Amino acid sequence: MTRIAVVGATGNVGRVMLEVLRERRLDDDLVLFASPRSAGREIDGRPVHVLDDGADLTGIDIALFSAGASTSRAWARRFADAGAVVVDNSSAFRRDPEIPLVVAEVNPHALRGHGGIIANPNCSTMQLMVALAPIHRAVGIERLVVSTYQSVSGTGKAALDELDAQTRAAIDGREAPEPSVYPDQIAFNVIGAAGSFPDGDDHTDEERKMMFETRKILEDPEIGVAVTCVRVPVRVSHSESVNVQTREPLSVERAVELLRDAPGVALGPPDVPPARWTPSPLQAAGRDEVFVGRLRRDESHPSALQMWVVSDNLRKGAATNAVQIVELISGDRVPV
Repeated sequence: MTRIAVVGATGNVGRVMLEVLRERRLDDDLVLFASPRSAGREIDGRPVHVLDDGADLTGIDIALFSAGASTSRAWARRFADAGAVVVDNSSAFRRDPEIPLVVAEVNPHALRGHGGIIANPNCSTMQLMVALAPIHRAVGIERLVVSTYQSVSGTGKAALDELDAQTRAAIDGREAPEPSVYPDQIAFNVIGAAGSFPDGDDHTDEERKMMFETRKILEDPEIGVAVTCVRVPVRVSHSESVNVQTREPLSVERAVELLRDAPGVALGPPDVPPARWTPSPLQAAGRDEVFVGRLRRDESHPSALQMWVVSDNLRKGAATNAVQIVELISGDRVPV
């Protein structure tokens, strides 16, 4: 029996990880960890252990981390040294050339020789890779232009609470509470920069993640990637408008064939033209698929297509992919 630890079990993603583990019958032997704020809590009858210097790390086979980059930097190697394989959902290790950055349907071969730590991509990159990997394998990708429409759950529980409080106030005709998570009110609004601006950079950290991670996962440093990440007043599921310029000609019909055969991708019903199917965040919420719609020719460029990509950022964008990696490494199904 595989003993699995969930670090950050009380957070948004941690709770979804527990849900996915239960769905996939991997929850027989779980150990839950969280910060001292969760001391004494239980989830589904299991105690939540405090992650501190007294934490017992022995006997853990796999540890799923979703407690933020600082926790991962402080604890992931300690878990690995104690014998666990760490699947980390933070940004702590994604840029490390020695640590694989894995999307289960796209590059499971990268798990070979993982050295004890495996990185989960950013949620926006995750869904994009599931949709684009079949195209890149078939004809190559020259350039991407992506605009994201990212839900507030990607920022955490405090952001969800802020959206709810501002929405209730607006509906009741009251003045909305001042924003504390975001730089502007998020309810009934759109914020044109998701993430934060590193010193001296005109791109946000969310945009930089997608640029770097796309090239690393697809193993192609020559792909051009232009990204604008936007925060929208949606609770769950990220959406993306994607323009993909291919290196070889690709018809819409062939793109549909590639995506219908791709693992993890959901296209619209066969009787709905691919350009007219409009998957939504509500439709994707609670699902593990990456939904691809509005697939059509870009009439301004002979080698470009447009598409609309939607996925639940808490499930496939974080928890489900981590659990899929658990299934790959615990079932010894890593491609050679």
